[in-house]
Amino acid sequence: MGLNVVEKILTDHLLAGSLVPGQEIAVRIDQTLTQDATGTMAYLQFEAMGIPRIRTELSASYVDHNTLQDGFENADDHRYLQSVARKHGILYSRAGNGICHQVHLERFAVPGKTLLGSDSHTPNTGGAGALAIGAGGLDVAVAMGGGPFFLTCPRVYRVNLRGGLRPWVTAKDLILKLLSILTTKGNVGVVIEYGGPGVETLSVPERATVTNMGAELGVTSSVFPSDERTRQFLRAQRREEVWREIKADPDAAYARVIEIDLGDIEPMLACPHSPDNVRPVREMAGLKVQQALVGSCTNSSYADNLRVARILAGRRVHPDVSFGVAPGSRQVLLMMARDGALADVVASGARLLETTCGFCIGAGQSPPTGGVSLRSTNRNFEGRSGTKDAMVYLASPETVVAAALTGEITDPRDLGIEYPPVDMPDEYLVDDCMILPPAPEGEEVVIVRGPNIGDPPRNAALPDSLVGEVTLKVGDKITTDHIMPAGSRLKYRSNVPKYAQFVFENIDGTFPARCLANKEKGRANIVVGGLSYGQGSSREHAALCPMYLGVKVVVAKSLERIHTANLINFGIVPLTFRNETDYDRITQGDEVVLPDLKARLRAGDPVVLENRSRREVYSLEASVTERQREIVVAGGMLNHVRDSLSG
Repeated sequence: MGLNVVEKILTDHLLAGSLVPGQEIAVRIDQTLTQDATGTMAYLQFEAMGIPRIRTELSASYVDHNTLQDGFENADDHRYLQSVARKHGILYSRAGNGICHQVHLERFAVPGKTLLGSDSHTPNTGGAGALAIGAGGLDVAVAMGGGPFFLTCPRVYRVNLRGGLRPWVTAKDLILKLLSILTTKGNVGVVIEYGGPGVETLSVPERATVTNMGAELGVTSSVFPSDERTRQFLRAQRREEVWREIKADPDAAYARVIEIDLGDIEPMLACPHSPDNVRPVREMAGLKVQQALVGSCTNSSYADNLRVARILAGRRVHPDVSFGVAPGSRQVLLMMARDGALADVVASGARLLETTCGFCIGAGQSPPTGGVSLRSTNRNFEGRSGTKDAMVYLASPETVVAAALTGEITDPRDLGIEYPPVDMPDEYLVDDCMILPPAPEGEEVVIVRGPNIGDPPRNAALPDSLVGEVTLKVGDKITTDHIMPAGSRLKYRSNVPKYAQFVFENIDGTFPARCLANKEKGRANIVVGGLSYGQGSSREHAALCPMYLGVKVVVAKSLERIHTANLINFGIVPLTFRNETDYDRITQGDEVVLPDLKARLRAGDPVVLENRSRREVYSLEASVTERQREIVVAGGMLNHVRDSLSG
């Protein structure tokens, strides 16, 4: 039997295990990327390993999240990141050079390579035929040091595309359509592979939009084949020499096949407060909009921005709408300036925003109280925009600009104008002057640390048994934004004791204080969650800060992949209910005991949770591998690595 694209790349990089879905495997990582919101801690962890230089083919550090200098913390972190990159052999992309995923796609994506990034939207480069995976910063630090990346061998779903997109229908509408089919739940351990004759109708930037938002499905990654369209894109970026063809064998097998006719798709949008709450734009037409924003790693390519500019040309933004446009990279911005598109955007009354993540992570451009904001971003979780009661909708740039012009949600096909064609450029403007190379090996480099930067905290080894309290009980679809708020709070990411003060801030502001009170008494803190706990961003602080507060166990109906790995890396035991109805029986504040926890974990036996308050016993499952058990028992990855080296 032949191999699919995912199996071919995994076979080339397999270090341990067998390609049997559901089994743990270890793979070699060729490239890594970090961004400043997750990178500072990742590099502190890399330094703690004592490895002088990276051992990957390429590692890049991007500054794209916290570029607003709100206090000294962000600027100090950037100085640290620049110096640590120079010392350890890492490329450093300065603030203003663009969003990590857009820049990496333009300048570093290589078909057939593996990329591990400390950001959940790292699969963006799957649009160029790379197998790109989001992970916690500690996993990325280990990969930079030459260590393998462990993952569950995925089931591969094929999305078979046929036909072509009609005018005003985009790649964003395609991925929203798929979200309406698969939803955000139940896709852990899956990689999506796109194939079929419709693939060749999509450019690499369009493919990247699709693989980028695959993160919202909860899958491990998404990938397109590397074909002639891939070659054309790399040639235009002056990197044709890295191209190689990668396509599935005709007799390749898949766990599931989903058929989509591109010609049947219509403009779609995701309604508040989940990317899978998808409806056709026509059904929401007429809803007044106060804010419209184009940008983010999902939809900020040159083609996206050029089409927005052509729609805006000679027109004015509605007076009731605040409209902003954020090009995804310096390359995009320079090309827009060179060809006059930037002038059309500014002349329309749009606000030109910095080439960063910005509003996507709640760093600026918060909507008004109760406002409706239509965005081309990838997530619309409650409160993520910075305004708790805002109603955020996700759509294509075309649908966003239609609302900016009309003042209400509008099917762009009803604008009454011809769809502006945009051809892919034969040559992109290439200027990498804002990507700084590292110092030559052996050159002395002093690492700069500001007062906000501390050493990464470590957990204690897991005790034989735990006695504690259900300190917090939450519902379904708890995201890492719920656990660890972003926006203005991100500046404390290098200062875990300070950042930990905001854990679950928007759900229960008393949580940190109650945790610390239990910790001082020697009592463990237990968090109980519903379905799909930990979805969303890869930010490891959603595990690191709870660990600092004394959270020892998370019990949920189901847990998402990256967050589960982060919990393990920081010594928090991830457990699921064997009987989901037990979730309804347990209550916040209950006194609980987990007897013989260490022995049960090591033996692979069900874990027992005794609820002393209700005099009940629940059976729990630890779906972890033997390697992960030892990491949890040691109190986390750093302890495990230290113990392994000393042993």
